[in-house]
Order: sequence, then structure tokens, then C-alpha cells
Amino acid sequence: MPLLFGTAGVPLSTTDSSSESGVRRIAELRLGAMELEFVHGVRMGEEKALQIGRTAVDEGIILSCHGPYWINLNSREPEKITASKERILHTARIGHLLGLTGVVFHPAFYHEDEPWVVLRRVLKELADVRDALDAEGIDLILRPETTGKPSQFGTVDETIILAQQLSGVLPCIDFSHLHARANGGVNSYDEFCYVLERLAEELGDPWLKNAHFHVSGIEYGLKGEKRHLVLESSDLAYAELMRALHAFGVEGLVICESPNLEEDALLLQETYRLLG
Repeated sequence: MPLLFGTAGVPLSTTDSSSESGVRRIAELRLGAMELEFVHGVRMGEEKALQIGRTAVDEGIILSCHGPYWINLNSREPEKITASKERILHTARIGHLLGLTGVVFHPAFYHEDEPWVVLRRVLKELADVRDALDAEGIDLILRPETTGKPSQFGTVDETIILAQQLSGVLPCIDFSHLHARANGGVNSYDEFCYVLERLAEELGDPWLKNAHFHVSGIEYGLKGEKRHLVLESSDLAYAELMRALHAFGVEGLVICESPNLEEDALLLQETYRLLG
């Protein structure tokens, strides 16, 4: 599919806050995608999921979702790891009924562990999740996200390794998080291209033809991400990012997480399309 733009959640201009109305509003705005935000838990039944999925097909809108925030595959408490895996599974099961392209989630925190130790643990636990989904015939993509704080597991390299080691896993690259994590770095055409080149070289066409990005303005400090901002109120070089995505011919979804949602999603889409 081409590069499609959408919102992280129901557009603010939707007449009501339902996901189904959000899908219809996305179509009215002539955007191409919407990410359902299950960040505080999956509160959607099977019938509703099927109904929203049918509406998305009818409107020609591609859906994805963000899983619950309460996921930590490196918890000190085994029961919390089990609960984290169940949250991913539950999200994926509802996502399957919705017809989602993938489930985005934050995998883990480092705590006091070395990154390589955390990577090994996340690989093990995520392999269990992937095996369970495969056994149920659920083939949607699990998308561990690059994270915005140095205390969080989720560098570009870590998400690449997860994708290389586990089938049915591809990264969600949040360029705003990368910018915040680097305390203002990763914010030029060359730096964006470097990230995209690493992904293209390591993951090839399966990623290039089915990528997933998050973009927004962002406030940050020495400890990384603080909060999302409207693009024009931030220092993120979004036009250069769109130029890099265009140069690489990446296909997939660009989901906007700015506070003004559809306004910035439309800005990103227009900036991209003007490149020809």
C-alpha cells in the first residue's frame, strides 16, 4: 500500500467520540488511516470490533491500534510479565476482529539491567506471545515501538533485532521519540535517512512495504520525552522527515500523535504529497 496518513485516536472534529464515527470522519477528511488507542485497556467487545472493522472496509480506511501502557516484559514480578503478555494477546485478538494491520506497544523498561539482558528477556517473552497468536491463526503484526526515554527499552537497534529474530514482528518507528531520546538529535534529513537506511538494510522489503511511523511535535529534556506538542510549536523538522520518507519510497502508515490530531495529520500528508 502507499504511505497513508492518519490520527492516533478519533479525530477531534468527529461529532461523537465513537470509533466508528471516527473512521467515517477520517474518510471525510480524506486521510487514509486511524489508530485505535487502547492505551488504558481494551474496552471493546467482539461484535463492536467486527462492526468497526466492516465500517473501515466500507470507507477504505486502514486501522491499527496502540496496546495498553501497562506492558513491561522485564518486570521484576513474574505475575506482571504474565499480565503484560495477556494484554498483548487480548489486544491482538480484538485487533484480529477489527482487521488491524498491527498492534503497537511499548515492550519494557530497563530498570537496573543491562540492555542486552533486557533484550534477551523481551525476545523470550514476545516469542511466547507470537507462538500463542500463531496457534490461534492470528497473523497481524506485533509492532514494538521505539521509545522516548533512555530508561525505556526501545532503541532502533533493539526493535530491529526483535524483528529479525521473531516472525510476525516489525518495528513502529516513532521519530518524535527518537528525537526526544537523543535530547534534540535525530532531526535532520541526513539523520532521518540514516535511520531509514538501517531499517531497509536490516529488514528489507517486508518492512519497506509495510512500515509504521508515529510523528508529532514533542517536548523533551535530559530524561527524554516530556509531552507531545503541535508540530508548528515544536522543533521537529517534519518537512525534512517527509522528504526522507519520500526519498526512500516507504509504504505503510504515518500516525500523527499531536494534540491537534487531524490538523497535523493533514499537514504531514500535504507536505508529503507536495513532494510529487
